[in-house]
Amino acid sequence: MPRFKLTLEYAGTRYSGWQIQKNAKTVQGEIDRAVREVTGRKTFELYGSGRTDAGVHALAQVAHLDIATNLPPETLRRR
Repeated sequence: MPRFKLTLEYAGTRYSGWQIQKNAKTVQGEIDRAVREVTGRKTFELYGSGRTDAGVHALAQVAHLDIATNLPPETLRRR
């Protein structure tokens, strides 16, 4: 299965941290949503290099995405 390295930059002001939480907007939840939208896949694994607290910003947080897809990596950029 292909593995994609993600380098993420975001303003965390409106997020409740990295990890998915019930009834809260999170960075991981938004990336999951975007990946499903772009790839049409519902099954994949997303791993962050660390977790952030609510309101924390990131300039170069690294994550990786394991997903079975034939889409070129460029498709996932700037989403």
